[in-house]
Amino acid sequence: MKINVPQRLSVRLTWYTVLWALILGLIINLFQVTIDYFNASREMDADIQALMEISHSPASQIAYNLDTRLAEELLEGLLRHPAIVKASIAGPTGAIMADSRRELPASPYRWLSDLLFGTQRSYADHLEVDALVDIELGVLRLDVDTYHYGTSFLRRAAQTLLTGFAKSLILSIILLVVFYLVLTKPLFRVIEFLVRVDTDEPERIRLPSPRGHDDDEIGLLVRITNQHLDTIGANLQKLRQAEGRLKGYNEQLAQTVADRTREISDKNLALQQSNRALIDAKEDAVRRAQARADFLASMSHEIRTPLNGLLGMLALSMEEQMSPSQRNRLEISHTAGQNLLNLLNDILDISKVEAGKLDIEQIEFSLREVAEQSALLMADQGRRKGVEVVTQIAPDLPDQFVGDPTRIRQVINNLLSNGIKFTPRGEVRLGVDFSKNEARITVSDTGIGLSAEDQRRIFSPFAQANTDTTRRYGGTGLGLTLCRQLVERMHGQITIDSRENRGTTFLVRIPIEARPQQPKPVNALGLTGRRVALVIDHENPHLKPLRDLLIYCGIVLSEDAADPAAELVIAESQYIANLATEHPLLQFGAPAMVDTPGPLPSISVPLTLRQVIDTLTAALNPQSPQHNGPAQVPNYASTRPLRVLLVEDNRVNQIVAGGILKKLGHEVDVADNGERALAALRQRSYDAILMDIQMPVMDGFETARQIRSVLKLGKVPIIAVTANVMQGDREACLEAGMDDYITKPYSLEALCRKLAQWVPT
Repeated sequence: MKINVPQRLSVRLTWYTVLWALILGLIINLFQVTIDYFNASREMDADIQALMEISHSPASQIAYNLDTRLAEELLEGLLRHPAIVKASIAGPTGAIMADSRRELPASPYRWLSDLLFGTQRSYADHLEVDALVDIELGVLRLDVDTYHYGTSFLRRAAQTLLTGFAKSLILSIILLVVFYLVLTKPLFRVIEFLVRVDTDEPERIRLPSPRGHDDDEIGLLVRITNQHLDTIGANLQKLRQAEGRLKGYNEQLAQTVADRTREISDKNLALQQSNRALIDAKEDAVRRAQARADFLASMSHEIRTPLNGLLGMLALSMEEQMSPSQRNRLEISHTAGQNLLNLLNDILDISKVEAGKLDIEQIEFSLREVAEQSALLMADQGRRKGVEVVTQIAPDLPDQFVGDPTRIRQVINNLLSNGIKFTPRGEVRLGVDFSKNEARITVSDTGIGLSAEDQRRIFSPFAQANTDTTRRYGGTGLGLTLCRQLVERMHGQITIDSRENRGTTFLVRIPIEARPQQPKPVNALGLTGRRVALVIDHENPHLKPLRDLLIYCGIVLSEDAADPAAELVIAESQYIANLATEHPLLQFGAPAMVDTPGPLPSISVPLTLRQVIDTLTAALNPQSPQHNGPAQVPNYASTRPLRVLLVEDNRVNQIVAGGILKKLGHEVDVADNGERALAALRQRSYDAILMDIQMPVMDGFETARQIRSVLKLGKVPIIAVTANVMQGDREACLEAGMDDYITKPYSLEALCRKLAQWVPT
């Protein structure tokens, strides 16, 4: 085996040794050169000073005698010195008596000498004679070229450095030879014998120890290597014996593997047949799922169309004058229709979740407003059964979150509706708080509760506690299934804790991002430190939420209506008539229950933070400009009569939509297909167009495209009014050129909001 010369130990050791020797020698030589440099500088000064001392006496006599000829001869003699380039004698007044100079010798190395010693040095000697010590006769000045001394120094420095390098080079050659003979050559002999070792029979070769290396590291290496060769030989013998036994085992294993391979082949064949059956079953399931989705989409459209007419006609009828019994019948019919619509929506949402087509939005919204609106929506339903809906929303809940408000509202509504349904009397409490990037929503009721077995299957579709429960309370069991699926789509969890006849608590945890918290909104309203007396039954379920909100607003609470420091009294209806107080009163509860000469301002339940803040601010700060007038009732309608084109082929839906629009004071033209709509648009202009999608002759998509591209009516808002609610329907409407989308059946308020949103007032 060959080793590259640079990789040999002798070369590497020599290199390392010489390298350090060169570095050390260079340092020493540089030190010597530095000392020589300072010596050369001192030598130059001493040489010139000696020359001036020799010339002092004759120069003084010349200056005394004012002998110009002798002065010139003296200066010429001084210029013979190789370093002196200029000499002059000046009188006591500074006048030059004699002056002599010569050119600087040229040399390519002058710059180095000038760098070390400077270009020239000047020396001066004041002339005087012994007899006239106090009289200065003149000055002898010499300019010395340092190059003469610099070249001498550079020659010595170069000789010193070259000598050091030569010594290091000779040392490296000697060390290289020594290392080769002492280290590399013996190792090569060991390597030559190692190469001869047969890998199959290593025990036949033993390494000889190189001469003179029996007791050093190389000899130790040889002995250890021979010991390992002995061990390897013994192990190889054992391996050969084991190999013989292993060969027999391998033959047995080969036979076993062959048997198992045949078995696996048979099983693989059966598995392939099973996989083919599974693939066929999956394809069949996909076809069935698609057929079910198509069926649901078709049935949704077919059911929503008559529902739109039914609910619309009922809503219009309830606006007319009628007897209480007639109104009660219509309200029952309208509620039944709404329940049917909710059931249809739940079935569609579950179908979307199972198909993976339910999108979760990520937009900014107020979780407080979503929860409070859900509680207000369900409160009337609860009161009709004698069930109170109580809100326990953390006062310090952040103002804004990023998530899907529609799906969260859907979960809360379903849980509240479920609690009201299964609570014969008592309360349903909605709690909301936020901690560690997680929203916690709890819905607790005092209803019939669930057994452990019922709790395990409560989230399954169409599952309720038992058939008797279904008969007594109604429902399909889809609401809780949808809640679980929606919560899981939002990466959350829903759990249940219940006891029979003791009530049920649902806990929803949803990871959600909160926007940075805004400053406390009540500080600037003048509520902090104001004293308010509460006259409310301690058993009232709304008392604790009210106290929490008042404390959050900075109110100081009192329970004595006669408290002279109180600025306001908040009392329940049954206590107001018997109160003897001069303080302003706020009714807590439903205003209709109070028998007073005039209406009292009230805090209604379920509580909302904005209502509490506004009512307190108006009562405690009556001069506040934002509370001087009566409360404004939301008005979703446009502030001016509109001319609306209704494009709808269904006669019932034409009557419903036309009745709603006319009730709002709008003028309505009806077209039963797209072609007639285009003809109407060519004859007159409209403020808005309500467009059905599925129509004969020309559907809504093509009609919208014709309106935008052919008629060039780009500014007229087109609002799709359709019973199609499946994935992609809204996007298809917008792509066709429509501006917005509303599903059938729709409420009067929903249609008002859409018109107010798109038609300038």
